[in-house]
Amino acid sequence: MPPPRCVRRCGGAATQVLVVFALTFCVALPAVCHRLLHSYYFVRSAYLDDMNSDALRQSLQRGQDALLFWQKAPSTATTEPPRHPELLVTVVTTRRPEALPYHYLLQVTRQLSSLQGDCGERPCAQVVLCDVESGPDANEDAVLLERHFRVIRPPAGRQPNNTFEREKRDYVFCLRRAFQLALPRNMLVLEDDALPHPDFFHVAKDLLRRRFASRSLYIKLFHPERLQHYWNPEPYRILEWFGLGLLGATLLLQLLTIWNPCRWSLRMSARHLALLAVYVMAGAELLGRHYLLELRRLSPQLYAVSPATNCCTPAMLYPGNTSLRVADYLDRAFCFRGNAKDTVLYQTLRNTPGERAHSVEPNLVTHIGAFSSIRPKSGRPKLL
Repeated sequence: MPPPRCVRRCGGAATQVLVVFALTFCVALPAVCHRLLHSYYFVRSAYLDDMNSDALRQSLQRGQDALLFWQKAPSTATTEPPRHPELLVTVVTTRRPEALPYHYLLQVTRQLSSLQGDCGERPCAQVVLCDVESGPDANEDAVLLERHFRVIRPPAGRQPNNTFEREKRDYVFCLRRAFQLALPRNMLVLEDDALPHPDFFHVAKDLLRRRFASRSLYIKLFHPERLQHYWNPEPYRILEWFGLGLLGATLLLQLLTIWNPCRWSLRMSARHLALLAVYVMAGAELLGRHYLLELRRLSPQLYAVSPATNCCTPAMLYPGNTSLRVADYLDRAFCFRGNAKDTVLYQTLRNTPGERAHSVEPNLVTHIGAFSSIRPKSGRPKLL
C-alpha cells in the first residue's frame, strides 16, 4: 500500500520507513484485522466464543434444513452408479453421537446434489456413500439416504480397538469397494464433514485436465487454515513469500516515481527495495495468507498447486486408479496416535522413489466437523 498522505518529509528514507512501519503494524492492521480469525491480530478473548457459537448455530441450521430436504426429496429410481464414470465421489461416513442434530452427512450430500445442477445435462460426478458404522446403533443419516444414493458397508466382523487403525481400515475398504463398484476414471473421497465450496466440481475437473495430475498419487483439496501461514517449514511457501515481497516492493517503488505527494526519499535501489520487501512480507503474514489465497477463487486456473502437505485427509482426489495404490500403501502400515493415515501417506511419499502428490490452495471444502469421530473432545468445540 502507498505511504499515507499524513506522513510528511521528516529526515531521511530510513526515518520515513520507520514511521510507515509503525503506522501500518501498530495502527492500521490491528484496526482492520482484529476480527479476522486467521490473522495474527485476531483478539481471541473478545471474539472467539461468539464466533464458535455462530459457527455451531449456522451448522445446526444447515443440518436441520438438509434433514427436511432429504425427507421430502422423492426417492431416486435407481441408486446403482453407472460403470466407468469420469469422476466418482465417495463420501465416507460414520455415526457421531454428539453431532447427530448437525447431520453432517446430510449437509454434504445436499451440497453435492445442489452443485450437480451446475454441470448441465450430464452430472458432474456419480456419488456413492461408504457407511463404516460398526456399532450397535445405525447411522440414521446413511439409512435415510439409501433412497437416493448407493450405500456400501464393510462386512460385519471384529474391529481393532485402536481407533486410528480402525479408521484406516475403514478408509481402505471404501477406496477398494467404491472403485470395484463403478470402475471410475478418477475418484474423489470426501469425509462426511467436508462441505464442498460452490466451485468444487469446476476446480476438480480443471485439476484433472492439468498435466501434473497424471503423475500424482493423490491431490489434497484441504489443508487447515491455521496451518496456511507463510512462516512455515514448507520451502515453497518461503519462496512464495519472498516473491510476493519483491513484487510488492517493486510496484510500490514504481508508484512512487509516478505519484509521490509526500515527497518520499525512496528510490529504486537495492537497499530501499529490501526495506519495502520486508514491509510487504510482514504485512502479508500478519494479515493472514489465508485471506490472500481467497483471491484465487476468481478462476479455477488461479488455484495454486504445490507439493502435498502432511496434515489431514477430509478431501482427496485420486487420478486414474491411484486409489488402489493408496489402499495398498495404507495396508502395509499400522496406524496409532501420532501415525494416522495422513502421516502414513506423507511418509510413503518421502520414502518411495518416483511417487508424487500435490495440494491445492485455497481449500475446495470447508471442514464443518466440530465433533471428531476419532478424537472425542471434552467441553464446547472451538474454531481454533
